[in-house]
Order: sequence, then C-alpha cells, then structure tokens
Amino acid sequence: MLLRAYGSGIFPMGAADGPVRWYDPPVRCILPMVPLSPPRSLKAVSRSDRFTLTHDRAFEAVMRGCADRPLTWITEELVAAYVALHRMGHAHSVEVWERGELVGGLYGVHMGAAFFGESMFHRRPEASKLAFFHLHAHLLRRDFRLHDAQIINPFTASLGAVELERDLFQRRLEEALPIERTF
Repeated sequence: MLLRAYGSGIFPMGAADGPVRWYDPPVRCILPMVPLSPPRSLKAVSRSDRFTLTHDRAFEAVMRGCADRPLTWITEELVAAYVALHRMGHAHSVEVWERGELVGGLYGVHMGAAFFGESMFHRRPEASKLAFFHLHAHLLRRDFRLHDAQIINPFTASLGAVELERDLFQRRLEEALPIERTF
C-alpha cells in the first residue's frame, strides 16, 4: 500500500492520537537535481573528521531517532511498515556517527529514479543537515531524477528547494518512476 501511495504522489503521516492520514498537497517541495551549496557552517563540519556517514546501516534506529520528540507523527505502525520497505530495498537511511554513536540521520523511500525524503533528526548541531547533503550528493551520483522533500521548510528553502504545483510534480514523478536506479 505504501509503494502504491508514493507512486501516486501521496505520502502518509501518522498522528500520536489517531490513524495514519494520507496527504496529496496542492504544492510539493523538491530539490533541483544539481549540486547544492552548503552553508558556511556546514562546509566546516563536512571538512572535519568529526563525523562518519553511512547509509542503510541503522535504518530502524534512524526512524526511532526521528520519532524521538515530544510530538511525533511516526507511530509504531509506521515504523513497522517502513522497516518492511527497507527489507524490500525501497526505504533507505543515511546515518551520521560520532565516535560510534548515532547522532543524526534521515530516511526516505526510493522508487525508480525518485527519492521521497521522510524525516530527519539530530543529536549534534549540523548532523541532520550533513546527512541531507550526503543524501543529495549520493542521489546525483546515482543519476536520480527527483528528490522530493514533501513540504518546504526554512532549511530546504535556503538550499534552493522549489515548490511545484501538483500537476507538475505528478509529471516529474511519472518521468522518474520507470527509470531504474539503485540506491
């Protein structure tokens, strides 16, 4: 059901006090598939050897890190569903480690040449932003065609994210889905 929803441009969001809801917003935030210019603070962090980045090494731990906040939409039902997608090769994580401790990361869903970002977390300043830059660079190296960030926020806007009307997003999605890419 999740893959069918993503393939139609719909994404889930749970609620701590209720069922999972499905969203098909009138505008969608995407990152252009070009190299991003990191803010100065992130450039310094990325040049240091303070953090180690990996992907798909601690998927469930990343999801639980994303859910570890006072109000979360990531229910146990969603954790189980995304872990199942991860085992199938459709959900992926980027992890940020500091001396062996998971201090940040993100996860999302991959179909064809599209990646749908879901959530990020950090326990150290800049850790989730570093994961985001690592992910985007990885998607560029793998020749992905669509990096969906769902809803624009100040961080993605600062990177040059754009909002597409639903029809244009659907066209981009339809172009990206049949193209096979490995994460």
